[in-house]
Amino acid sequence: MTLYRANPKHGVAWITGGSSGIGRALAKDLAAQGYAVAVTALDSDPVDTLLVETAQMPGRVTSFPCDVTDEQRMAATVAAIEKDLGPIVLAVFNAGNYIATPGEDLIVRDFRRSFEVNYFGILNGLVPVVEHMRVRSRGHVVLVGSVTAYSGWPTTAAYGGTKAAINILAESLKYDFDKMNIRVQVINPGFVDTPLTEKNMLPMPGLMPVHRASRRMARGIKSGGFEVTFPYHISWPLKLLGLLPRPVGRWVIGLTTAWIARPLNFDRKPPGE
Repeated sequence: MTLYRANPKHGVAWITGGSSGIGRALAKDLAAQGYAVAVTALDSDPVDTLLVETAQMPGRVTSFPCDVTDEQRMAATVAAIEKDLGPIVLAVFNAGNYIATPGEDLIVRDFRRSFEVNYFGILNGLVPVVEHMRVRSRGHVVLVGSVTAYSGWPTTAAYGGTKAAINILAESLKYDFDKMNIRVQVINPGFVDTPLTEKNMLPMPGLMPVHRASRRMARGIKSGGFEVTFPYHISWPLKLLGLLPRPVGRWVIGLTTAWIARPLNFDRKPPGE
């Protein structure tokens, strides 16, 4: 049996983190393909202009605001989309944040917040939507990771940790999702020019315009395999770097990012001072 792949004729595409960056661009690309697109973002991140920009496209975009860290509300959002628009056949879990975590300035809440949004924010939507897909015996799920999942980078102990966890989540679920005719893909983009990467403290080789990254994602969703990664001149060297002995890999990354020469910053006072 050929594993199911979403089609705009079959139902709705749902995108989390759809108010800006890749999520917003992908919503436009999927609407252009004819999907009815449900976009979820925070109440404070309106998508009014997105609705106007896509009004004349073959598909339509509808806003379903929600905080992805709210488990009960995410389940209610899935139910609302299914009731108002139809069955969710494609779920793209794109919502995420980046909080820099340099080793000399570690804060537990930064790690907790990163996992609440990037990892549990996926699970809060994945669990209820997969239940609907399981009953229908078909579905398509996309988890958005990052090339930072391949190895440790400076300042990404929290962010990269969440993306590595997302990759393992996708690999682990694939065994059983295949049996339920639910396709799972993980998309690991390189550096993309979005509001998220504006907070990055590192050099970003191969920085891609967001519209190009979105189109690569849309093509990958339409015809790609389990993992979709781009651009190749960044992602594949990073994959190969992960095969080298760890000390060599850390040395190369430290040299590439100029982190070897970076002095430690102890401006923040220790707790209690």
